[in-house]
Amino acid sequence: MSAEPVMPRDPQIVALTAALAVPFEPREVKFKPQMVKNNRCLAMAYIDARLIQDRLDEVLGVENWEDVYKILPDGSVMCRLRCKLGDRWITKTDVGSPSEQPDGGDRLKAAFSDALKRAAVKFGIGRYLYRLSAQWVDYDPVKKQIVAPPQLPAFALPKPKVPAKPQPAPTPSGFIATEPRKETARPEAPRIDAPKPVAVKAEAPKTANLPSNGQELHRRLREYDAKLAAQKLCPVGALLAHVTQAGVKAGYTANMSEWNGPAIQFAVDAVREFDQTARQGKPEPHTAA
Repeated sequence: MSAEPVMPRDPQIVALTAALAVPFEPREVKFKPQMVKNNRCLAMAYIDARLIQDRLDEVLGVENWEDVYKILPDGSVMCRLRCKLGDRWITKTDVGSPSEQPDGGDRLKAAFSDALKRAAVKFGIGRYLYRLSAQWVDYDPVKKQIVAPPQLPAFALPKPKVPAKPQPAPTPSGFIATEPRKETARPEAPRIDAPKPVAVKAEAPKTANLPSNGQELHRRLREYDAKLAAQKLCPVGALLAHVTQAGVKAGYTANMSEWNGPAIQFAVDAVREFDQTARQGKPEPHTAA
């Protein structure tokens, strides 16, 4: 019995999930004592539920995610988190537990927040926090707080943004059509016997034929992606995923069909970088943390 073929992943969904999973800034990660022994405690990392909401807004947009809650008989809360990734709506569900606070409203509020965070982890948001090693740190039993939080390892830190190169590589043939640059005519030197020099007007070079909108950009990217894959320079979809991830990290929407103006020029520069790296036989450029 032959196994079913694995369908290739949608590059846009790959880019979105990578953007959702980017580590938070260290100052946004908090620690609470999981176990206390005298003036030492076992520190456990966590993030506030509002950071989850901010990440969903930034990566997907406020209109592309929704959450529904249900209070269960034992006082816990079930969250149904629904997100639009590309053209698909995907739902993840998990349950949060109430806190040990004396006020009933606060206990229930904590259960709602816990349920959202647990459901968001299934989309990759904050999942790296579960991979942190447990650490014992100094604890103030009077103030009931951690004295100095532990340092986060390198994998739990967001990658710094790489500045753009001052001189981009030549535009890859086949993606952006350009017209040959015409030589600019120089003014002729004045003849001695001529009363005035004759100035020759220089003709301005024509600019590159950039995609006019996001739909055309997406179409050209797919065509050039297939061309590179046919030349065995990269896997199918690698170019599209690279440009989408770079755009999301730069602050553009993951829906490339909505790109215009500076975003289209940004995409052209990203294609140049990818093409140059692929033809030099280097590993594919990574843009997602």
